Amino acid sequence: MPNVPDTATSLLRQWQQEARGALRRKQFAVAEDCCRKIIDAEPRNPDAHFVLAMLALETNQLLPAAKLLQRAVAFGPYQPEYLAQLARVLVMLDNGPQARLAAEKALELDNPDALTLDTIGCVFSYLGDHAKAIEPFSKATNLEPHNPDFQFNYASSLRFIGDFDAAEVAYENAIASNQELYQAHWSLANLRRSTAEQNHIDRLSSALVRATGQPEAEAFLHNALAKEFDDLGDADTAFQHLSAGKSIARRQVDYSIEEDRTLFSCIHNLFSRERLQMPVQGLATSEPIFIVGMPRTGTTLVERILSSHSEVYSAGELRNFGLILKQIAGAKTNKILDAETIAKCLEADPAQLGKAYIDSTRPKTGHTSHFIDKTPLNFLNIGFIHRALPKARIICVRRNAMDTCLSNFRHMFSPDAAPNYKYSYDLLETGHYYLLFDALMRHWEDTLPGKVLLVQYEDVVANQEVETRKLINFCGLEWEDACLHFEQNAAPVATASSVQVRQPIYSSAAARWKRYAHHLQPLKELLQANDIKI
Repeated sequence: MPNVPDTATSLLRQWQQEARGALRRKQFAVAEDCCRKIIDAEPRNPDAHFVLAMLALETNQLLPAAKLLQRAVAFGPYQPEYLAQLARVLVMLDNGPQARLAAEKALELDNPDALTLDTIGCVFSYLGDHAKAIEPFSKATNLEPHNPDFQFNYASSLRFIGDFDAAEVAYENAIASNQELYQAHWSLANLRRSTAEQNHIDRLSSALVRATGQPEAEAFLHNALAKEFDDLGDADTAFQHLSAGKSIARRQVDYSIEEDRTLFSCIHNLFSRERLQMPVQGLATSEPIFIVGMPRTGTTLVERILSSHSEVYSAGELRNFGLILKQIAGAKTNKILDAETIAKCLEADPAQLGKAYIDSTRPKTGHTSHFIDKTPLNFLNIGFIHRALPKARIICVRRNAMDTCLSNFRHMFSPDAAPNYKYSYDLLETGHYYLLFDALMRHWEDTLPGKVLLVQYEDVVANQEVETRKLINFCGLEWEDACLHFEQNAAPVATASSVQVRQPIYSSAAARWKRYAHHLQPLKELLQANDIKI
């Protein structure tokens, strides 16, 4: 934590130093006592309010922390640390527009310390503005070049904007400062295609030995080794590491496929054909384009094709629609959707829901005729989207069922996304989830004919221009040749496909499952038993 700002002298300054020191040592009662004494003597002391806010955050009291930070900013408007932490809390409260304003103000102030700069960068990164995050992350690493966390954050944003050479250097710097930073090892393995001459297998293997007994580290390192062995064409060794890592991760989560069966059944029942055909007055705007589907199926590819059009801006994977549903329902769970939320939101005014969603995307959107919301799991919300935004375009990307399941199983989803992808830690649970997804998409096709454009990933790869023209026509856009050259699109990509989609169309990912065929026999039998075409 940076030095105490010069807001007081003598005894007050001593108390401020004691409060900060106690906070660093996690002596929270001592820190609070010092702050109370300061505020009794000087009610508008900004640093005392700041430390109290940090104490509130220790117990996850977000709203009290936000109010205390707002006071700190009001009493000490030229302290970048106060604004940066306020921005961080506002992000945690899903108030993106205000978080952005606070982060921008913090960046404009003089002499922010390295931690404050890193915090600002993390706020921009969370908001999907990775280009904006580069400046504070770069400054943070210049101030503290041996801080592995700062280097890792910097590397991640460099990767998202497509500067892979600089990202590789930053990841290596992070590992050099902390050999146990397993996520940096994993990210580096996924940054480039490994070759016999250039790979990290020996280093990853050594890191895996050191990580024994640390489940999260073991899971990521096994996954990194699986990726590199796959690159080298050793499918059997790759699958051994993949299975080992996922098995470790699965043991750490509380999940049953029955949870998802209950949710999908609820959506089927409450969004009946009769309900969906009832006249409702949603918000009449064609601005949003929703790209949905199972993860790792080509949704990012379709996003890049469309966002290469001059009238289309990609807002990334927005959480907004689901969050607004939860706010309307007053839901407190971390589930993306549940029966109670659906039932309560069906009574909400569709036009107000649509307006709340559009407003929540500002100021990120609104400067082009259309914007893309590429949140794959919005396939669960198609009924609500239809009611709230009847003119919105919805595109569902499909991929071969075996490749879809394998790709989900191969990926280690980020901690933020993990609660929604618990099925992916087990191959057969992934298969069962795919069956639920497939049945729900057939339900939407049946109840909302023509509402959703189904795009097959393999068709896009095989017939790029034909499929691109279908996408452009469906979205009501004029043709632009740039959509055929999506790899030249300079916009950041904050998904696991950030490397792949900066290359021209390639077919090597199609039918990938066949190289693992003898490991996937139980999955194949499950899908075939449920009439899924392989």
